[in-house]
Amino acid sequence: MIYIGCHLSVTNGYEAMGRTMLRFGGSTFAYFTRNPRGGKSKDIAEEDASALNMLLKEHSFGKLVAHGSYTMNLCASNPATRSNGLDMLKKDLERMEYFPDNYYNFHPGAHTGQGVEKGIELIADALNLVLTRDIRTTVLLETMAGKGSEVGSRFEELREIIDRVELREKLGVCFDTCHTWDAGYDIKDDLDHVLTRFDKIIGLERLYAVHFNDSKNPLGSHKDRHEKLGEGYLGTDAMKRIALHPALQDKPFILETPNNDEGYQKEIRTVLSWME
Repeated sequence: MIYIGCHLSVTNGYEAMGRTMLRFGGSTFAYFTRNPRGGKSKDIAEEDASALNMLLKEHSFGKLVAHGSYTMNLCASNPATRSNGLDMLKKDLERMEYFPDNYYNFHPGAHTGQGVEKGIELIADALNLVLTRDIRTTVLLETMAGKGSEVGSRFEELREIIDRVELREKLGVCFDTCHTWDAGYDIKDDLDHVLTRFDKIIGLERLYAVHFNDSKNPLGSHKDRHEKLGEGYLGTDAMKRIALHPALQDKPFILETPNNDEGYQKEIRTVLSWME
């Protein structure tokens, strides 16, 4: 089995997100720790956090996959941007302690002209500054499409970041299907080979979560444009093979498709029907 859900808004509180996902028929969800385009994070009331934690346990939810802001760039060439990103990361991980033993996912960053190796160095340096042995969150590096100067579109880049981090046991990977396809990995017609390659380079034991999206663009386009399940270049058969692959069972699958609430509920029902 897999745990299936989508991104939800924290506007009405944390317990409300859990109840919304129950209504959608899902068993996990993602949320942005702050406005995805930047800004301050929403205060967390202890009673709201406790209510969500109780709900998650009562209904046997899978791990949640919180998402860092898109504006958090740990390897930008601008020192002020890097400093701001480091502050976001530090504060987000502090807030994740309200929901222990879940996942915090982020885009590794864009090197903005400094080169991939420098970007990798800066990302790892930032993680070494904020990761501590007592945090109860696993931090996930997301596989990227390779748009612009993004770091993380190659499995080798993610491996190098992990290898440079002292507390690498706190790190994992979120496998984004649209991004990985757009980066040039053929998960449509050669899924086994891609996962074998991932295993050899990073290790499947570090693949903790899946962003489950079709793509509006062909293989290797480096565009990063998500599509509804079955309506893009990957197609329904490939999405089903991914969801049912033995190496990906018991993972949280997060839908980031261009949908409204009704669309997400339909996609959740579709994925669950594949499990029958």
